[in-house]
Amino acid sequence: MSTTQEAYTIAVLGAGGKMGMRVSDNLVKTGHDVLYVENSPAGQERTRAAGREVTELADAVADADIVVFAVPDLALGAVTAQVVPEMKSGSIVLTLDPAAAYAGLLTTRDDVIQAVAHPCHPSIFLQRQTPEEWADTFGGIAAPQDAIAAIESDDPAKQAIVEATVRAIYAPIIDVHWVTIKQLAQLEPTLVETVACMIGALLNDALNEAVNTMGVPEAAARSILYGHTQVALANGLRGDNPFSDACLIAMDYGRESIIKDDWKKIFRDDELDKNLARMLHLDHIER
Repeated sequence: MSTTQEAYTIAVLGAGGKMGMRVSDNLVKTGHDVLYVENSPAGQERTRAAGREVTELADAVADADIVVFAVPDLALGAVTAQVVPEMKSGSIVLTLDPAAAYAGLLTTRDDVIQAVAHPCHPSIFLQRQTPEEWADTFGGIAAPQDAIAAIESDDPAKQAIVEATVRAIYAPIIDVHWVTIKQLAQLEPTLVETVACMIGALLNDALNEAVNTMGVPEAAARSILYGHTQVALANGLRGDNPFSDACLIAMDYGRESIIKDDWKKIFRDDELDKNLARMLHLDHIER
């Protein structure tokens, strides 16, 4: 998929928030006409301190070819209810997380296109070259990353606008991978938050147990955990080296002790709905 080079108008809602500042810092480097919208006084102050002008919501939305909703998931229902009816025909709603879109919480219009994009973050296997790339673990500053995107349109021109915007807000970007909104929800949260982030937190819990309960010197515990985590990921995800026979036995014990036999149920549609309902503070998700 090639990206368009033609300039267009982008409105960033929540431009003074954490994610809004990240995407705005990158968009300001493009040749597009970018309009920054922020309601909170503190966010307006941050936006102006960065040298960017705050635009009124109605003015920004009326002119925008694509509106980037850099607002929390829990606010997307109310914000889209206010904004989408005011958007011009043929424009694009771009949210930065699939949860609310997949749950059907967003206000939609037949003549306004819905799209979602989420950063992959720099890979653990990325061949970083500079101190700035090593320091950028989140992405969007110096370390290259991929992004995942979904769009409910068959129009290649609209997809090109979304891809160009995604490449700008999450720059530097290597590849943009296109999936459906449901598939994106299966990746985020199920694959990366429910599994990968949970395991990351579990590693920290285990580290604290070794140090605080078992009395292992912290420097020793951190050194062996950090090194073995790299080996575990390289071997487990890429097959760089085989695990030893003794390690495989220990891994089986770990699975038996920690992992439930039915853990793969988290990828079922009904379990995804339950997970998203909890994340979005809903009783349930209607289909």
